[in-house]
Amino acid sequence: QVQLVESGGGLVQPGGPLRLSCAASEIIFKLYIMGWYRQAPGKQRELVAQITSGGDTKYADSVKGRFTISRDLPKNTVYLQMTSLKPEDTAVYYCNAFHVLVSENYWGQGIQVTVSS
Repeated sequence: QVQLVESGGGLVQPGGPLRLSCAASEIIFKLYIMGWYRQAPGKQRELVAQITSGGDTKYADSVKGRFTISRDLPKNTVYLQMTSLKPEDTAVYYCNAFHVLVSENYWGQGIQVTVSS
């Protein structure tokens, strides 16, 4: 039973940093692509960043150079380190796990990130 639990969200001033964590249970990272998505009010959910089992990463153009996705294998945790935050980064952020062999998709509950002065 895969479970994803996000933490680390909250209110941050423009330009500031914030790190989101996704604790993943029953995850063998070599079988999953891990990702972070976000959804702002009135907008569709979009992919922000992802990391493959081999450690390859990709990012949305809007966050390249500012966000970094990483993994801590012993802790079964995926992180999204966000820097130089902008008001337009405000959204609910979701952790996602995709099983590459059986095409199973899992989602966390979502966590609010608000960038405002």
